[in-house]
Amino acid sequence: MTTLRLLSYNVRSMRDDVDALGRVMREIAPDVAIIQEAPRFLRWRYQCAALARRAGLVLVTGGRACGANLVLSSLAVDVLDTYELAFSVDRRLHHRGSAVAVLRRAGARFAVAGTHLDLIEAPRLRHLDELADFTARFVPADVPLIVGGDINAVPASATWQRLQRFGTDAFAAAGTGDGFTYSTVAPVRRIDGVFADPRLQLLKAETVDTADVRIASDHRPLVVEYLLADAQHVELPGQAER
Repeated sequence: MTTLRLLSYNVRSMRDDVDALGRVMREIAPDVAIIQEAPRFLRWRYQCAALARRAGLVLVTGGRACGANLVLSSLAVDVLDTYELAFSVDRRLHHRGSAVAVLRRAGARFAVAGTHLDLIEAPRLRHLDELADFTARFVPADVPLIVGGDINAVPASATWQRLQRFGTDAFAAAGTGDGFTYSTVAPVRRIDGVFADPRLQLLKAETVDTADVRIASDHRPLVVEYLLADAQHVELPGQAER
């Protein structure tokens, strides 16, 4: 059985303590990290690569073209395919998108799609529909998909319900405590989430709170673990065409 350790983390464009940020990510030691609010302005490529180095990871895909989302991984993960999806644009709103990768660890294939959704619900819902259409086209049907990131909505919202088309809300199913991810100083909301195909066996989900976390970003990291091997095929509604 192969364990996959996944990190979802909004790093606030590395505007806080970057040394603490590196320590947080190294201590978590994820196999795969989906990053939101990666640097996207001056020398953004260099800064994204520097983030990966600080975390002890490699840059798989992502950047400014897909809304400042990144996928990073350890060297134990093989990269099979990568995509940078730009969502449809709304005037006066931030450019949004998703970094998508088909990966393999110890012979087990899986896919991840990291995203940072809008503050307004209507574009959030439309962008999730675009992500669902895109992954249905480009992620093979026999590859379980994990979708996660900064949702900018709470679990009772229509956005959260729409996300459940991608599978199980990891923290709701296997987390302990309140799961609040925002803000690090005064956490009052669970606005970061990870959702996965039930062919992946969920082991646990947790938010991380340390002294370094509180100065590394304004979001707490969300860490989820799955078993990759021996997963049984369970077809979700709307996935038959994938």
